[in-house]
Amino acid sequence: IMMGTGPFAVPTFRMLVSSPHDVCLLVTRPPVVSRGRPAPPSPMRLAGEELGVEIYDPPNVNDDSVIAHLQQYEADLLVVCDYGQILSSDALAVGKLGGINLHGSLLPKYRGAAPVQWCVYNGDEVSGISVIHMTPRLDGGPVIAVKSLPVEPDDTSETLETKLSEAGVESVTEAIAKLETWDGHSIIGEVQDPTLATKAPRLQKGMGDVDWSRPATEIRNQIRAFQPWPGSFSQMERTNGKLQKVILDWVEVVPEERTDSLDGFAEFEHGQICLCNKEELWVKTGAGAISITRIQPVGKRVMAIDEFIRGYQPVVGSPFRSS
Repeated sequence: IMMGTGPFAVPTFRMLVSSPHDVCLLVTRPPVVSRGRPAPPSPMRLAGEELGVEIYDPPNVNDDSVIAHLQQYEADLLVVCDYGQILSSDALAVGKLGGINLHGSLLPKYRGAAPVQWCVYNGDEVSGISVIHMTPRLDGGPVIAVKSLPVEPDDTSETLETKLSEAGVESVTEAIAKLETWDGHSIIGEVQDPTLATKAPRLQKGMGDVDWSRPATEIRNQIRAFQPWPGSFSQMERTNGKLQKVILDWVEVVPEERTDSLDGFAEFEHGQICLCNKEELWVKTGAGAISITRIQPVGKRVMAIDEFIRGYQPVVGSPFRSS
């Protein structure tokens, strides 16, 4: 039985359906209704429909009636990825071999709902995936398979997540092969050291508000991490005194030798525009400066910075403020 909802699970799901294994059921989250209208179908629902796999979408997978329904399939294994619910011990017992979970970090680092985002946010140079034998404790089971991947300087959480989801296919295959010869009693895999665990909590909208007192490198990492959601946003004070809310789509860190050669750089406050010409817009941070290259005024499309400068006419000294 495959359990998944989001895009991270799709490559593994496709692999399992095309493998010698029999995927008898896809368990996914129910359709979301927003403002009285159904949201677009989830990536896993679309994949299930395309591949002709039976779909089951209970509101609570741990409900007794749901567990009884799943037991009828007599599945050997639950394969869980990007599902959105924590399984109870009774739900895990539906599979004769229990369940495995494909997780987007090198556990025990980044346990939680947003491991890829916090990896990029913290500026890690290496990420990876872990396949764990599941326990009711969140992301706490022994690690059966693991694979490391480099985090490229221009990776966003979206691009890194795609790479990790594809890398996970091989590791899930490896984990299933180990389970096929498991005695069902001994510990399989490497037990996690709980003292090394770090948390990766679910993202919230307010986290995207840029704190200009932070160093330029950290602000750039935030912008990479919070794409496509919640985005990184701020408010620019215009010459008429009104605030223009903007989303920072892409920035680069200004090399130190360039800020050192800018007259008066040290006198600017963090958050102030310290350079603005036809093609460049720099904002001073708590350490260094960033050069905004793509920006989106709220309600408008993403613009290259030269187009934004022509249309919104920012000036040196104008501040960017927290929303």
